[in-house]
Amino acid sequence: MKIKNTSNSEHYLWGESCDGWHLLKSDSLSIIQEKMPPNTEEGLHFHSKAQQFFFILKGTATFEVDNEIYSVEEGNGFHVQANEIHRIFNKTTMDLEFILISEPKSHGDRTNL
Repeated sequence: MKIKNTSNSEHYLWGESCDGWHLLKSDSLSIIQEKMPPNTEEGLHFHSKAQQFFFILKGTATFEVDNEIYSVEEGNGFHVQANEIHRIFNKTTMDLEFILISEPKSHGDRTNL
């Protein structure tokens, strides 16, 4: 299928009641749409091979990368290089929605700290 969206893509749950949909799932490239409810966060981790690009569709994301804090509003993107220790937060009272592009795929390439 060529046209992908949240209604026809593989769904999974992660973190604290967060949702993800695999829009494209291959060994060399992963594109996921994710949704984080208010006041949720993921655990600190890194990927040894995968670089990631987060594009914020709705809300404001807070990133921690190598002990630095960044705030990224909707309509903006954020790049995390391989081996950078990072995590994402939704510190707001609204859902956070974003597209996550990983090259190569990040599943199976995650070290939790």
